[in-house]
Amino acid sequence: MSIKNYFPGAENQLFDAGGGLTRKVAAYNDNLMCVEVHFEKGTVAALHSHPHEQITYVISGRFEFVVGDETYIVSAGDSLYKQPNIVHGATCLEAGTLLDLFTPHREDFL
Repeated sequence: MSIKNYFPGAENQLFDAGGGLTRKVAAYNDNLMCVEVHFEKGTVAALHSHPHEQITYVISGRFEFVVGDETYIVSAGDSLYKQPNIVHGATCLEAGTLLDLFTPHREDFL
């Protein structure tokens, strides 16, 4: 992958992932990816796992996250870390936006 340093927001397309969830891939390279994720109230991101490390920063809204055996209620300014292969998921309690960072990048999002 060639290195790209600038990712204009107007050029990043919103992808409808279904069920009230949309996402927009922002900057990325082989080792790191930034994704803006929008949730409608009541949207459920089903429990899943993947080999990527992930940090989620809550920009707005309120969410119930399950990470491993723990459940967290999070809102704007909170963040979560998910190690590789840990089972996690979320339910949107109040419509909002998350910023997800993945390492390495998610090939399935491109």
